Amino acid sequence: MALAMATMSIGLTGTTAQAGTGHHGSHHGSSHATGWYVALGDSLAAGYQPNAGDDKTGGYVGAVLAAEKRTARKTKLRNLACSGETSTTLVDGGRCDYVKGNQLDQALAFMRAHRRTTSLVTMTIGANDVTPCLRATDQNACIQERLAVLGANLHTSLAKIHAAAPDARIVVTNYYNPYLALYFTNPALAQQTSGLQMALNSTIATVTAPYGTTVDVASAFQSYDTTVVGGVPTNVSRICTLTWMCSLNDIHANDDGYALIGATVAAALPRARGHRH
Repeated sequence: MALAMATMSIGLTGTTAQAGTGHHGSHHGSSHATGWYVALGDSLAAGYQPNAGDDKTGGYVGAVLAAEKRTARKTKLRNLACSGETSTTLVDGGRCDYVKGNQLDQALAFMRAHRRTTSLVTMTIGANDVTPCLRATDQNACIQERLAVLGANLHTSLAKIHAAAPDARIVVTNYYNPYLALYFTNPALAQQTSGLQMALNSTIATVTAPYGTTVDVASAFQSYDTTVVGGVPTNVSRICTLTWMCSLNDIHANDDGYALIGATVAAALPRARGHRH
């Protein structure tokens, strides 16, 4: 069990971390685009899948871009996401290579250069901050410490993003819980990870509120639905259907999972508005 946890608690990483130097994503377009969509975050934002790597124009970001283009057809994408990113490496660097040193500063430089045309920013960050707590001796202390760091980093990031692109809609996703798949080997531990997920998602929602909209990916994945159907809780079967966790022991979404995240974010776009302070 300990070995299995060590294997799975790599978090939202990926195999290679190459991002943000201006060579990824479909951002090669006219500087006179109707609007720019800037995608930030970890491997979910990078569209990572096992045996395939990152897909920065696909994943959920690709679906969100398609939704944007239905109302603003000239929208262009700048995806700066980094597989394995934490909220700390987001602001300090060290995970992926960026001309500006880190993902946040790379994004801010782009937004300042496109202040009037940055229309949407999405972010998925935080899971890699807390996943190591699954191995901690004192999980509660670990979670409290790491969520405090996440909260501070997320606040700093969103405040700077808002200042750089004050009219842009800021949309932050919360997380599904891939570790529900532990139900098949350790049901008690699987249930325990739900508490970690709720604490993580609560922190994300609280910090995001002054700056933008939190999209409830957890509910889309029915993360808290423990209704037993066919002998298996609904939330567990959804993880098996929408991620690679039950087939490849990999936490990332599959095509269906990314499509669902994309649809959930897209559904929130009409009510997401830029926040003016």
